[in-house]
Amino acid sequence: MTNRTASCCCGQLRIEVQGDSLGAGVCHCFACQRRTGSVFATLAAYSAPFAVTGTATEYVRTGDHGTAFRFRFCPICGSTVFHTEEGNDTYVMVAVGAFADPDFPAPQDSVYECRKHAWVRLPDGITRYAKDTD
Repeated sequence: MTNRTASCCCGQLRIEVQGDSLGAGVCHCFACQRRTGSVFATLAAYSAPFAVTGTATEYVRTGDHGTAFRFRFCPICGSTVFHTEEGNDTYVMVAVGAFADPDFPAPQDSVYECRKHAWVRLPDGITRYAKDTD
């Protein structure tokens, strides 16, 4: 079984996931743009169990459909590393950049295309959604 470790910039906060990703996607919503400081977030889902080391600061945000998400970031360097859905401990969403792996597979989905910057180009064949898919 393949294990992957994602970490913050300073290395204090880490998450180890097991197995293949359930899928990866990008989100262009304004909350993700503000949260990442980039024009979109790129996330990969992994089934539980997962192991976290280090200390995380948490921020809970409620999405457009009323689902609450708990984001974990490093209190030292500020890097967002992962988040979970409140009340659902079956999977975790990990920031793809936190793996620091340029060979990480391309995302399959793109949500909130209605807020995508016009100059952003994504892989051919990606499934596109104007808003959230919930």
